[in-house]
Amino acid sequence: MPLVILRVVAALALILLLGNPASSRLLPAGDQPIVLLDASLSMTGAPWRGALDSARGFARRRAVVWRFGTGVTAFDTAAPAAGASHLGPALEAAAGRAGEVVVVTDGNVDDLASIPVDLLRRPRVIVLPRAPFFDAYVASVEGVRHVTRGDTVRLRVSYGTAGKREGGRGTGKATLAVSVEGRRLASQSVTLPDSGVLATEITLPASHVPHPGWQVLEVRLDGVGDAEPRDDARLFAIDVSLEPAAVIFASPPDWEARFLARTLSEVARVPVKVFVETEAGRWRDGATLAPVATSELSRAAAGARLVVAMGDPERARAFTAASKNAVLLWPTNGQAGDWYVERPLSSPFTAALAGVLWDSLPPATAVAVPARDSNPTATVALTARLARRGQARPIVKLEQRNGAGGGPRIATVTAAGLWRWAFRGGAAEEGYRSVVAALVDWLLREQGAGSRERAVPEALEVPNGLPLVWRWSSADPARPLAVTLRSDDTTRSDTLRFDAAGRAQLPLPPGVYRYALSGGIERGVVAVETYSDEWLPRAPVFSAQPGEATARVGSVGLRDRWWLFVIAIAALATEWALRRRQGLP
Repeated sequence: MPLVILRVVAALALILLLGNPASSRLLPAGDQPIVLLDASLSMTGAPWRGALDSARGFARRRAVVWRFGTGVTAFDTAAPAAGASHLGPALEAAAGRAGEVVVVTDGNVDDLASIPVDLLRRPRVIVLPRAPFFDAYVASVEGVRHVTRGDTVRLRVSYGTAGKREGGRGTGKATLAVSVEGRRLASQSVTLPDSGVLATEITLPASHVPHPGWQVLEVRLDGVGDAEPRDDARLFAIDVSLEPAAVIFASPPDWEARFLARTLSEVARVPVKVFVETEAGRWRDGATLAPVATSELSRAAAGARLVVAMGDPERARAFTAASKNAVLLWPTNGQAGDWYVERPLSSPFTAALAGVLWDSLPPATAVAVPARDSNPTATVALTARLARRGQARPIVKLEQRNGAGGGPRIATVTAAGLWRWAFRGGAAEEGYRSVVAALVDWLLREQGAGSRERAVPEALEVPNGLPLVWRWSSADPARPLAVTLRSDDTTRSDTLRFDAAGRAQLPLPPGVYRYALSGGIERGVVAVETYSDEWLPRAPVFSAQPGEATARVGSVGLRDRWWLFVIAIAALATEWALRRRQGLP
């Protein structure tokens, strides 16, 4: 009988160990709190002093203190400097630790809507709000980046107010002033709204900018007398050239010319001048619609490095034929239909367009099909098929005058409706930009003339507390690049280290910096503003709460209980010993 009992006990223990059923139990909460301090710029002043006092109180309980803003960092007593308040990453990092979680903030959390509810319920929240105040600010400045000395600079400026004025609400007067290097270029009187944002346009001749090249304009709201002066000005970088580097003749003007002009200016980073023929023989400035004399058109075409004729190129033949530089012909009248562009098999564009997602591109709306091949020596760079069937028709052809001896180059694009790629956005827009950049590269005979820079800043101006983000733009694998930045009499050197997505971040204090990347031609200007959204008076969106119990429920399997192994081994060993004593097998 004892042998049977021992065998049953051993068998049951082994079955339980093989099945490994789990049970739940409370895990120890731990006695070390985690304190998350909001280190965004809105905490400057009294809220930050209160946050430090709270941190010192928790430090007596051996608390772990972290700072959060644009990222999560270790604690220090330095003044808050982050240009955003992102609580989500800090709560995710704290979720893996036992102990009470305490958040000390002014209640202005930018990513509150994207944080999971279970993470928001756990922490104890201490809110240290800012005192209410009135603030007038410049919200944004928009305009054309690349202009010539004869152009008019048009800046769309958004400005507004927040908070309540002392003495009641009402309208007020202020002045928007545009200056560069401390020299005022233009000003305009505006009426401040009671609250919210208004927009206006400020115009000034580009010739008023004292120096050609990259300059940084300051747009400031004067005569306000608000409590927060650090958001009263915004910066806008602009490139002023003596002559346009590219000239577009559009006859008739259409969306194709409009999108090409914008993309050409962005990818080649050169000033682009557009002329449109609104009536037969009458050409106008594409920006102002002012009539333009034929002599001025000829002078612009002669001085430009790239001349583009769109719509009906024959209407601009007098200007393109006389050009001794690169020419792009883009007729938009052709056989209508859904023409699907195909990936290049072997052409000068193959490498440049390797990353284009061709299946995501809308079809071209028309293709000009010539009766015969006017130049059989031209190189076909791209083709398209009507409804993906039939013969592939060339839509981008490349040829060089005077043979291969270095004469001017001519590219012909015979597809219409490619502007829809840019209009759709996403992968289609990137495909359009890649095609335009490849055209500029080949036409100007410079390796990467349209995208020759290895890395470019994604934005030329960034608010205070946010890093400058650089994007790797070369076809080569990303690698660290040394960068030199000069501001007034200060020079600093740093290294751009790109992540897997080809992005590098560089935090800088407010100022205007002229940068140069080592070992390349990359030059330009970037600016870090004193403005930040954190300076604006905002109602707290995150309220105080006591938090949830910090004890956690854990799942424990039977294999984690050592005594079950002891029972199984003891039962088997005892049964074996009894069998040997009784002479059983």
